[in-house]
Amino acid sequence: MTVDDAGPLTAPLDLTAQTRVVAALARAVADEELSAATPCPAYAVRHLLGHLLGLSVAFRDAARKDLGPTTDTDPGAALPDIGPDWREALPRTLGELAEAWRDPAAWTGDTRAGGVQLPGAVAGAVAVNELVVHGWDLARATGQAYEPDPDALAASHAFLAASVGAPGRDRIFGPVVPVPDDAPLLDRAIGLSGRDPNGRP
Repeated sequence: MTVDDAGPLTAPLDLTAQTRVVAALARAVADEELSAATPCPAYAVRHLLGHLLGLSVAFRDAARKDLGPTTDTDPGAALPDIGPDWREALPRTLGELAEAWRDPAAWTGDTRAGGVQLPGAVAGAVAVNELVVHGWDLARATGQAYEPDPDALAASHAFLAASVGAPGRDRIFGPVVPVPDDAPLLDRAIGLSGRDPNGRP
């Protein structure tokens, strides 16, 4: 097993609730917070928002099997950033992402994201995980409370747990941060992603 085929969802998951959580977090970001540090090394809040916008476009198009520049670009090739219309563009694109993955066909066959060929179900699992983990990043960076969609959180935790020990994991995630077994599921997922759930940006 590799990170690219770890933890596919066994059934389609509606991303609507989690995309709405992320959109609400983004709406609450003040202009003066755009330069604040985040749990993602080298990312300020503006770069994290740019990454969320870029991944929403990429995984929207991956769900649609609309393959091309948006699905084939390495997300680490350049530092992401936001444009002047990001406050309108990000919620709109998050909504389009959720709509695209409501189509059962999105979860079948093969697709691409970040230039990587993936089964549709794996791409869906990756999209869910990105929304959950980066939602936490954004909340932590801006001092907001964070309550991810429970189904999305469960899927994210399962995906991250399946990735532990998989070849190529260290290209995507940092070393696992130990978290007590009885810690909240969000803390356990964040620890599996290589972040300290009690840390600060």
